[in-house]
Amino acid sequence: MAQTEQQQAFFTADGDELAPAPVARSWWNPAMIHGRLLGGLAARALEREQAAPGLHFSRLTVDLFRNAPLAPVRVETALVRDGRRIRVADALVHGANGLVARATAVLLRSGEQPAAPVPATPAWDAPPPEELWEPREQGWAIWRFDEHNQPLRTGRGTARRRAWLRESRELVAGEALSPFVRAALAADTASPLAHAGAESLDFINADYTLSLSRLPLSDAIGLESSGHLSEDGIAVGHCTLHDTAGPIGFCLTTAVANPGRKG
Repeated sequence: MAQTEQQQAFFTADGDELAPAPVARSWWNPAMIHGRLLGGLAARALEREQAAPGLHFSRLTVDLFRNAPLAPVRVETALVRDGRRIRVADALVHGANGLVARATAVLLRSGEQPAAPVPATPAWDAPPPEELWEPREQGWAIWRFDEHNQPLRTGRGTARRRAWLRESRELVAGEALSPFVRAALAADTASPLAHAGAESLDFINADYTLSLSRLPLSDAIGLESSGHLSEDGIAVGHCTLHDTAGPIGFCLTTAVANPGRKG
């Protein structure tokens, strides 16, 4: 049975290539692939080819340095370092116009937790998604709200911003989303949460670094903006990531001004 557009996966595997569906298009340009999907594809390839028992994906840095046309892409990975307690691997994402993105993953070996307590990031007070209003659907379910848990109709404003995200599509047809890939897809949302102005999003994401103390336990992933600085058209910002059980990590993002973008 053919998938409806609402059910359609973002990509279909065809040999070593991944063909994008129309729903994979970017907000910025409908002829491009959305950047968050490139990070998700890199995470998928790294997990499939570089994971190992006892190793935890603790960091993923995704560099988005070239627009990818809405055409098949290919991802290749390479092991950089394989030690007793650390593994480092790279992923390269190739589009129809050449290399469009790269990612580096750091995997650390799980072990015994030290007994001495360390001050930790507290859980937020956001209600779970099921207790909020009907989500906005844009290829995934998204709830945008402020620090008082009131709706942000446009996702903007000057208050601290929050969001829950739940993927409603497969990244690649026929494949269930893993917790790591879910986190990688959600992490790109750190940029609009941290960098949106009061009336428009005037910065476009250049990269993001996702750091995870553990993988998400729920399919809903929350983000809360926790910092923004910008000058001369360059912005840096970060968000705290949560699942329904508590905080799981952070995302740092850099962005460049895009004054022509409105709305």
